[in-house]
Amino acid sequence: MPSVVVLDYGSGNLRSAQRALEHAGATVEVTADPDAVMAADGLVVPGVGAFAACMEGLRAVDAPKLVGRRLAGARPVLGICVGMQVLFETGVEHGIETPGLAEWPGVVERLHADVLPHMGWNTVAAPEGSRMFDGIRDEYFYFVHSYGVLDWLLPPSDRMTAPGVTWTTYGAPFVSAVENGPLWATQFHPEKSGDAGAQLLRNWLGTLG
Repeated sequence: MPSVVVLDYGSGNLRSAQRALEHAGATVEVTADPDAVMAADGLVVPGVGAFAACMEGLRAVDAPKLVGRRLAGARPVLGICVGMQVLFETGVEHGIETPGLAEWPGVVERLHADVLPHMGWNTVAAPEGSRMFDGIRDEYFYFVHSYGVLDWLLPPSDRMTAPGVTWTTYGAPFVSAVENGPLWATQFHPEKSGDAGAQLLRNWLGTLG
């Protein structure tokens, strides 16, 4: 069974992520211990609430360094919800800009929709050949968010392969998932997305080795 650490930095929803990953076939530890984070086959960065608050918690446990070290060694990382958003350069909430982990260029901003938050089930438009959505391309996933990346094209880099970008429309299109070498992320909550979410987690676990 692959070993996974769910990063404990003060964010909520840790135990539901732990249970979903265990159900998908992983041994899971919820911790911020640097040795455990680096030793695990996979690292999950969850996140709920405000971008700035999540970044404060991540910095407190030295997550920018830990995530960067894992990715430099091609060690898999999965970001979920705000845990996806913080992988971008900047988050803008209520006119305040907060630096993110800057693994990807791009800005997280308020969704262009009449009703917020975007809460409930929605489909995704995954790219051809997506490993993340293998077997679940036509399924629905559960979203709870008011912010996202609305306009983004990541150029290829020396460190990671060109990304597979998945889009969802709510008012306007936004990035709902990214596959970028060892770094995967979803704006939706796979741990709350029933059988489809469980299969996505199994697809991710299948990349750990």
